Amino acid sequence: MTGHNGDEEPITDLRSALRRLARHPGQLLETDHPVDPIGELAGVYRRIGAGGTVQRPTRLGPAMIFDNVTGYPDARVLVGLMASRKRVGILLESPPDRLTQRMSEAYDKAVGPVEFHGGDAPCQQVVHRADDPGFDLRKVLPAPTNTDQDAGPYFCLGLVLGSDPELGTDVTIHRLCVQSRDEMTIFFAPGRHIDAFRQRAEQAGRRFEITVNMGLDPAIHIGAEFEAPTTPLGYDELAVAGGLRGKPVELVRGVTVAEKAIAAAEVVIEGYIVPGERQAEDQNTHTGHAMPEFPGYDGPANPALPVIKVTAVTTRERPILQTLVGPGEEHVSLAGIPTEASIFHALHDAMPGFVTEVYAHSAGGGKFLAILKCAKQSAFDDGRARQAALLAFGVYSELKNVVLVDTDVDIFDTDDVLWAMQTRMQGNRDIITVPAVAGHVLDPSQQPAYDPTLPAKGTTSKTIFDATAPYHLRAEFTRARFRDVDPRPYAPDLDLEYP
Repeated sequence: MTGHNGDEEPITDLRSALRRLARHPGQLLETDHPVDPIGELAGVYRRIGAGGTVQRPTRLGPAMIFDNVTGYPDARVLVGLMASRKRVGILLESPPDRLTQRMSEAYDKAVGPVEFHGGDAPCQQVVHRADDPGFDLRKVLPAPTNTDQDAGPYFCLGLVLGSDPELGTDVTIHRLCVQSRDEMTIFFAPGRHIDAFRQRAEQAGRRFEITVNMGLDPAIHIGAEFEAPTTPLGYDELAVAGGLRGKPVELVRGVTVAEKAIAAAEVVIEGYIVPGERQAEDQNTHTGHAMPEFPGYDGPANPALPVIKVTAVTTRERPILQTLVGPGEEHVSLAGIPTEASIFHALHDAMPGFVTEVYAHSAGGGKFLAILKCAKQSAFDDGRARQAALLAFGVYSELKNVVLVDTDVDIFDTDDVLWAMQTRMQGNRDIITVPAVAGHVLDPSQQPAYDPTLPAKGTTSKTIFDATAPYHLRAEFTRARFRDVDPRPYAPDLDLEYP
């Protein structure tokens, strides 16, 4: 059981989160072996702990801090902070199998951000201004590449914060490719709220000021992954992090922009999106590829992306730049747990107590595949289970497949879910498809070239796999029952939990 001990230091930023992890054996590894951020760092971590759908061989392992980054004596790189559900449980003070409910409760108890008070903000201990003739973003921060085909160095965990004078504030993680000494391109998947803010600014002919915040309390990153309709246009997702910690996130005004930054961040890039300007994502490499994305493939390099003009970089002393290796388990945690919470919250409101657990499976990158545990009480509930799946599609538009299971199935155990699909499902009656609806552009099967019946790229056929036993036949689907025996005296070295 993971929980908060009143004697423990509270988690208020990335460094306190790392100190918490360090007290849990096998969760954090620090190395001073030299590592090149270009390709090598990701190649190392792919084998040590990336997990997820990243190229095999891989495994779930510890988070890693690289203290000796080639060419960057003043910076460190952290990877894999949330690349296991157990580790997220430690960081969010929750049992791993209750993280869905923990996030749902945080949404209900949201606490909005406040202004930082108390002298100099930690994120502004060191200031690099872009108008300094010697400034070069590429020399200040070690932006990694994941593969040799990447369009360029990327910031993979940059939380972009921007505001609209009428609609409010939004925070979202986007892929940011470093293009020159003071420019980056930014990729917006369709429907992102901060992109709507950017478009409104562009239509008005004004620059859109933003901050890119990196190296954060993990509650901020994971809280920012909630999406519409759970968090409607103008909803500030920093409030979810406030709900997780029971206190507000503190913000400070930027040094060179009017926008706010997260005061406790390790790194903040300040700048603005230039109205009307577009650049090719791979203009410096011409690889045709962007970077590995969560579905497990290299995303294609975009020929025309909005451009961020960097005006300053502010950091803590000897900052920790946080990144991830995709498509790994860290993306599953970041995207998947808020996905679960959104679906669980909506289904609890619509049919209280019926869907007891939700898991956004690693195979779908935390977005495409959800397992729903249904507590059937009558024959009528055979239909309610399928209704729950349809509601899940409405709550999270990027969801592609839903598997429905009974309460005796462990939704976090893929073998158990597949067992239910083999013994409690008949393809001709228990597979339901919903054709040609909105999905996600990064799935290469979601395009008319793959399926000519699809109207556009990013549309898909969605599928419900009903692996629940028909209620009137439930007695025939009772699992073999074993005696419940405490195994610990028989295998004390295995560190088993009981019950």
